[in-house]
Amino acid sequence: MAVASLFVPNAQVPAQAQVQERVRERDPANLTELRREAERSAKELEEATKALEKRRADIAGSEKELKSKLDSLQQMEQRLSVMRQPVSQLAELLYEQPLASNGVLPFMSGDADERTLRALSDVNQMVSVRQQAVEQTSTLYNQAERLAAEAQELRAGNLLAEAQLAVEVDTLRQRSDKIVKSLTAALVKLGIKVDKVGRAALGCNPLRAATAGDYPNGLIPKSMLCPLQQKGFSLRADATIAFVSLNEAFKRQFGKPMCVTDAYRSLAEQQSVYYRRPGFAAVPGRSNHGLGLAVDLCGGVERSGSPEFVWMEKNSKRYGWFHPAWAYSNPFEPWHWEYDPKIDSQL
Repeated sequence: MAVASLFVPNAQVPAQAQVQERVRERDPANLTELRREAERSAKELEEATKALEKRRADIAGSEKELKSKLDSLQQMEQRLSVMRQPVSQLAELLYEQPLASNGVLPFMSGDADERTLRALSDVNQMVSVRQQAVEQTSTLYNQAERLAAEAQELRAGNLLAEAQLAVEVDTLRQRSDKIVKSLTAALVKLGIKVDKVGRAALGCNPLRAATAGDYPNGLIPKSMLCPLQQKGFSLRADATIAFVSLNEAFKRQFGKPMCVTDAYRSLAEQQSVYYRRPGFAAVPGRSNHGLGLAVDLCGGVERSGSPEFVWMEKNSKRYGWFHPAWAYSNPFEPWHWEYDPKIDSQL
């Protein structure tokens, strides 16, 4: 497999300085694009990581192939060692008895008898075996040299490919971290409260939104939630980022931020609301509030037909938020709005 085919194109890995410059130039209110850039970066990182993992799997297969080649090389060395023995034995025999009575001298003088002819035949046979041994030895030497060269090239190629991919992955990881950090900084500028050591910022990482979905309804840890500008309320990271953008647009229209009465609800809080307001709250464990994907609004939005409600109906979907069909009648809850990542991703 060609190493280059596994690499992430350089065009997808812009220099860190270019990323920083684009982030600085962007209006911090444009959180949606920042979030999408973070998601694109994460996807590139995921693809590069998969390529690295595949490369490592290929390397493991290559190492197995390499071991097989080295084993074959060792077997050839053993065969060469065995084949050298008859050649050396023949040389010793001819050295010890070059002109013996059973050697070639009687044959050349015309005094050869049956024993002499048999001895000469044996010598011819030994010479023939020697020639075959030399030829096979030469062939095996060539094969051994080829195997050694292939093994060396294979190992060097594996190490180079893994090193290059590791650099690609590290560059993409740094880029992803930088974009998420810039996104968090933009949220802070818009009023999202982050503690001194930045712990709350972890919950505002849009790349962790899917992880928050792994928890049961109403049991999402606080560390996996991102606070809203409205103090005391929080949502899943992607929902918060979209809501902050929606809130900024709402402020430009009405000169005031949106009023929030509820957002994420723990299972215990949902149980309390369910028993206090029967018919106006979902069964505990089934509410979108427990997923960090719903808010209850006030400040005019809670009144159907008000300018604020009408504006939300016309504009909220631009930010991934919508008023669900059931909330128009069963029961009628003009204050209840939900976030849908699928709507947001299509914008």
